[in-house]
Amino acid sequence: MTVALADQPFRHPGHSRGLLEVIRQPYLTSLIVHKELRQRYRGSLFGMLWSYAKPATQFLVFYFAIGVFMKMNQNIDNYVIYMFSGIIAVNYFSEIFGNSTRSIVSNAPLVKKIYLPRELFPVSSLWVAFIHFLPQLAILLVGAVVVGWRPTLLHLLAIVGGFVIVSLFALGLGLIGGALNVFYRDAENFVDLILMVVTWVSPVLYEWQMVHDVLGGRFHGILWYMYQLNPMTAAIELFHFGFWEATLPSESASSVVPGLLTWALAGLVISAATVLIGELVFRRLDPKFAQEL
Repeated sequence: MTVALADQPFRHPGHSRGLLEVIRQPYLTSLIVHKELRQRYRGSLFGMLWSYAKPATQFLVFYFAIGVFMKMNQNIDNYVIYMFSGIIAVNYFSEIFGNSTRSIVSNAPLVKKIYLPRELFPVSSLWVAFIHFLPQLAILLVGAVVVGWRPTLLHLLAIVGGFVIVSLFALGLGLIGGALNVFYRDAENFVDLILMVVTWVSPVLYEWQMVHDVLGGRFHGILWYMYQLNPMTAAIELFHFGFWEATLPSESASSVVPGLLTWALAGLVISAATVLIGELVFRRLDPKFAQEL
């Protein structure tokens, strides 16, 4: 049955359902992801192999320079697994947040010429970061297996939970950063400053006990709770539990931060709220993107 044009409902031009529209159009997302990967490895002889070579080199440098020469292995068993499980989480977060912030401006020709859900660009940055996360994860798994990784279902669930928290938190911040960067290019520099310190405000190179010893007794523990409410702290502790804790002998005392499940749930809620806020900010500023670019 043919429907007359006059009977068809009209839609306001340039109107979309935001992230829901991105989920409904996975083909467009895949096209942008392929474009980003082609641009990144254009003219490269080895292409995606660099995604394995870099984390492998980083892992070996950390093992010898920090674990052996600086003797951190004597203080923390399997220190390189402890540190690298935090490093890959920070790398994943940094790539999503940094590239999402630049995604609208770097795709200005597409934004100005045609209409498509602009959330496609930050989401595509997440997928590109995920593709680069997999080689780092593979290197970590090889190293963990070598030193005796014995994961249980709980360890695996912790890894998945940490991954989800980082993905949501970085995407939410990336939506905010990407929208603001269209109007204020200083946003890129501000994000770079955040990424410079993110490794140090989460327990990547040190244990949570060190922070608790300093902050736990100050201002009635408020600073300690603020530190723990950082979703990256919860995610990295989950990665530590899933990767590093599973390599320790069964008779070893647990090094898990007390109340990890509670902190993880809080991190998940905060990350989901960040995505919601990021989407609201993004959609509020979206109609002015083409004009500003």
